[in-house]
Amino acid sequence: MGKTIALETKNISNKAVSRKQAEDAVRTLLLWAGDDPEREGLIDTPKRVVRAYEEFFGGYDEDPSEILKRTFEETEGYNEMVTLKDIEFESHCEHHMVPIIGKAHIAYIPNKRVVGISKIARIVDVFAKRLQIQEKLTSQIATTIEEVLEPKGVAVIIEAQHQCMTTRGVHKSGVVMQTSKMTGLFMKDERTRAEFLQLIKG
Repeated sequence: MGKTIALETKNISNKAVSRKQAEDAVRTLLLWAGDDPEREGLIDTPKRVVRAYEEFFGGYDEDPSEILKRTFEETEGYNEMVTLKDIEFESHCEHHMVPIIGKAHIAYIPNKRVVGISKIARIVDVFAKRLQIQEKLTSQIATTIEEVLEPKGVAVIIEAQHQCMTTRGVHKSGVVMQTSKMTGLFMKDERTRAEFLQLIKG
């Protein structure tokens, strides 16, 4: 499965659209919205939008599995839970391409190997910087950690606000969506799961 994720990433990032075509598409949208893309305030907007998209969707150019492959086995027998809470991220909804703003809480129980904590945060960013739905984002993070580190268990909880709900449609602000994915001991052992939930509430 880890190989599948890597292959999908390479295929998606195979850009068949030129920068000029992307900028022309933005100009078309500006015209469709009813404005003049040639006026002073908008003349450079297509370039700015394309540069912003490079940042927003940079996750398509990275292989999440490769990020986690450098692990450490000198753990002095450490086999307790490793938890990172409140990992902030920004993503974009694949249905309306508007922001999803949230935070991730992640834990795993090592099985001989651990990974640098910054790598876990980078995994969140790689998947967040793609068009997403929150359920898929949650599963992708958990699955990648599970497949590469082969731990005794992985837990991922994501809490986020979706601007497709606050700035359009039902216009409900302050609504937080929560999703979770548990594997291994976090799924099988109620005490392990309860410990994780208590830690992130902390």
